[in-house]
Amino acid sequence: MAAAAASGTGTGTGSTGSIAAAASKNNVTSFQRRSPRASSTDSGGSRLVSIAGTRPSVRNGQLLVSTGLPALDQLLGGGLAVGTVLLIEEDKYNIYSPLLFKYFLAEGIISGHTLLVASAKDEPAEILQELPAPLLDDNCKREFDEGVYNRETSESNIKMKIAWRYQLLPKMEAGPVSSSRFGHYYDSSKKIPQELLDASKCHGFFLPEKISSTLNVESCSLTHGYIQLLQFIQKIIYEEGFDGSNPQKKQKNILRIGIQNLGSPLWGDDVFCTENCDNSYSLTKFLYILRGLLRTSLSACIITMPTHLIQNKAIIARITNLSDTVVHLESFIGSERETNPLYKDYHGLIHIRQIPRLNNLICDVSDVKDLAFKLKRKLFTIERLHLPPDLSDTASRSSRQDLAESAKLLGPGCGVMAGGKKHLDF
Repeated sequence: MAAAAASGTGTGTGSTGSIAAAASKNNVTSFQRRSPRASSTDSGGSRLVSIAGTRPSVRNGQLLVSTGLPALDQLLGGGLAVGTVLLIEEDKYNIYSPLLFKYFLAEGIISGHTLLVASAKDEPAEILQELPAPLLDDNCKREFDEGVYNRETSESNIKMKIAWRYQLLPKMEAGPVSSSRFGHYYDSSKKIPQELLDASKCHGFFLPEKISSTLNVESCSLTHGYIQLLQFIQKIIYEEGFDGSNPQKKQKNILRIGIQNLGSPLWGDDVFCTENCDNSYSLTKFLYILRGLLRTSLSACIITMPTHLIQNKAIIARITNLSDTVVHLESFIGSERETNPLYKDYHGLIHIRQIPRLNNLICDVSDVKDLAFKLKRKLFTIERLHLPPDLSDTASRSSRQDLAESAKLLGPGCGVMAGGKKHLDF
């Protein structure tokens, strides 16, 4: 083999011989394996240029952005996929859902992304002024440590015994555990600095300013507000290169779209008014066209919608199917759980209705079912819901009944003897 290689080298052309001579002079073989970094840079890897505030998914390679809440990123498989729609089903009094909306926009400002804020009630400039301030690493660690210390102190004072099954469940990422810059923590008691807003690029869509009395609308089932919003989004995507046009002339970036209270009567939609509304297909067609715009662009969208006001359940099913990710917030305000001592440590429940199927044939399912959220002094946290075990002999009959009913509703992962017939149900 060596002789053949030598003879082959010697009988080659002049250029080949010069290459071999140079290689032998430097004691390096003329046939070297190309490094993966060089090949990814020279070939198709140039298209996967790193964009600030993004990272690829370890499951399917999809490009992800943070929702502004690291715990929610963990539940969604690492973050919100670029080109998808995140639907937030608002809580009854719309108290906690605006926080997720603002976290998403604040994360875009910190990551240097372009924002597009659309609303029919509040002016986009006012919404941006209410965004929470980012927490530094030291302050965030201090706030989280104080919360953990207070919780452990209260539990030690009560001397509560936790069921054995809780020790086997995976833990939720409630606080900072790594130095990764993907996803930040925010102080809800403070507003974002004005210099960060001035340095960011934001586009506002305020419906009362966009609709004119002389607007000519073609015969379709879309309302005036939806048509104007779709045209505005399409204009920003194509004019600023978020559709991938002119990749060599402009640095790639992410467009974060936030739409507030979509489907409300302020948008000219009557989907919440009656069960048999005239424009029942207006909202669904808007979502269908919106997803088509997002699929072909570097953009991610979050929508808040008061779905609890929709009387026709079939419309809710269509809206869910036309959304990629669906998260529902259930607040305890105004319900019996607000005064129930079993839920005194939480402010509501969070339900992951749907996770998108990306490069898969089947839809991914979240491993965690029993989730609760609470708003601390500064942080909005998502934790696994743990009902206190009923181990006291002096517990009242009503509290025992509430515990049993709550355990049945939450499923086998939470509560003592949840759905089981024996004393120890693993």
